[in-house]
Amino acid sequence: MKLRPLYDRVLVKRVEAEERTSSGLIIPDAAKEKPLEAEVIAVGAGRVTKDGKVRAMSLKQGDRVLFGKYTGDEIKLDGEEHIILREEDVLAVIER
Repeated sequence: MKLRPLYDRVLVKRVEAEERTSSGLIIPDAAKEKPLEAEVIAVGAGRVTKDGKVRAMSLKQGDRVLFGKYTGDEIKLDGEEHIILREEDVLAVIER
């Protein structure tokens, strides 16, 4: 199923959490937190300003982003967890 977010919203999918610490210890599933890093799957057209113009999104499909812990709405698409966020809820773009 394809989904296109509206206006200034972004559809993201969390990246997998690390299984080990930097020193090599294995992290049990019960102790793992959900990662705050995600890959952008789809973006909307942009925010409509007060004068009726559309301000383009600064994000694009494929970007890796960081987002706030309690932001967005979790949804399931084809059995996989995704999150819909507003562009303003994205804290940073990870450049590699």
